[in-house]
Amino acid sequence: MLKTRITELFNIKHPIIQGGMHYVGFAEMAAPVSNAGGLGIITGLTQKTPDDLANEIKKCHTLTDKPFGVNLTFLPAFTEPDYPGYINAIIEGGVKIVETAGRNPEKYIETMKGAGIKIIHKCTSVRHALKAERIGCDAASVDGFECGGHPGEDDIPNMILLPRAAEELKIPFVASGGIGNGQQLVAALALGADGINMGTRFIATKEAPVHQNVKDAILNASELDTQLIMRPLKNTERVLKNTAVDRIIQK
Repeated sequence: MLKTRITELFNIKHPIIQGGMHYVGFAEMAAPVSNAGGLGIITGLTQKTPDDLANEIKKCHTLTDKPFGVNLTFLPAFTEPDYPGYINAIIEGGVKIVETAGRNPEKYIETMKGAGIKIIHKCTSVRHALKAERIGCDAASVDGFECGGHPGEDDIPNMILLPRAAEELKIPFVASGGIGNGQQLVAALALGADGINMGTRFIATKEAPVHQNVKDAILNASELDTQLIMRPLKNTERVLKNTAVDRIIQK
């Protein structure tokens, strides 16, 4: 058992968090991670309604008696999702850990913390992590430029970002981005992190509710097989290269 501030905060055996991923973070993914000693995460907005999330939380409780969390991403939208409803489902479901992402979660912090929920916020920069600390988040996930999904707009890799976060933050933080094995876990800890957040690597597991062709593509990919898209929109996203991505780039 490897003790860090993250394992103590979330009462888990290993300092490994399964990141929230749309259409991957179901109970069948989260529960095995938690059973193995990490922190499994259900992706809240994958569930179409708060009632759907409540049912997924109930399902996860039948699959594990270990701690698990829910990811709640705050998105810019003309019509917002029913965030109060999702938060109520989390509270009523007895979930005590929430991974927030996207926009500033400050308006919901008091409600969640009043229910005894520990909050870890995903950040792509030190300044955002410091803001998360100031508004009362219990921990931060510091995402380097290597990460899949949205790496932010600063293009700072973890070799630089993690030591800077360690210099500035008082709250515990985990490293996210480009991490998939034990050597990288050790490296993240050496650079000042209290654990790691893995996303893509979990997609390739047998428990992931993902088509085998996608898992094979991940396993067969090299370090050259990702592509950045939507950079002109300042909504950069790192994705696996494929024909659909090629068409987006051509546009």
